[in-house]
Amino acid sequence: MNTKFLKSLVGAVCCIGLLSAAPAYAAPAVLNFYGITSNDSTGNAVADGVANLRAEVSDIGESLVRFKFTNNSNYSSLTDVYFADGALLGISGVASSSGVSFTGGSASPPDLPGGNSVSPAFQTTAGFLADADSPPTKNGVQNSDATGEWLAIDFSLKSGKTFADVLAALALPGSIPTAATPWLRVGLHVQSFAGGFSESFINSPIPEPEIYAMLLAGLGLVGFAARRRKQDKVA
Repeated sequence: MNTKFLKSLVGAVCCIGLLSAAPAYAAPAVLNFYGITSNDSTGNAVADGVANLRAEVSDIGESLVRFKFTNNSNYSSLTDVYFADGALLGISGVASSSGVSFTGGSASPPDLPGGNSVSPAFQTTAGFLADADSPPTKNGVQNSDATGEWLAIDFSLKSGKTFADVLAALALPGSIPTAATPWLRVGLHVQSFAGGFSESFINSPIPEPEIYAMLLAGLGLVGFAARRRKQDKVA
């Protein structure tokens, strides 16, 4: 991954943004998920989760990044969310739609079930998790298209880190995470699939071309805002 290019591109976005009357940010990233457990031997539960679980990652300004989760399954309920570091500092806030209620900072179980089955093992960062309030399946996220349910978890960034660093970490660079190229992984625990099964999922990597496209889209928005400001002055 060309990390220098990512950082220079983000720097250009920030510099041009100072000339604009309104802030503009990179386009949101969409995370898909794959199953890491197989409690349902038929695979139907995992297939349902893979097809319906989504997360949208957005730069919301003030060094904050938002992870917004939906689950369009008619059967299952997203009840626990886990994060494995990256460029994140800590949870800034948790919000949700009507019918969804989560508490950040803790979860039961405290680690992603099945997290040790992947390599390297998924290790939840202390305090980087959220749990549906009791009863969890009722207060979890489910049938999002029909009910409009969603969960949003906002994170503060580490000092000097940017949204580009978050996207780079979500691309899972290299074969193993290091201090220079950390991974950012998101784990989901989903309960009450048809048959009563629960399964765990981890985000798939964001392809590098999509990362560049998101950042360039943000640069285009900033340029558009600057042109509009100039036109308004002429008018």
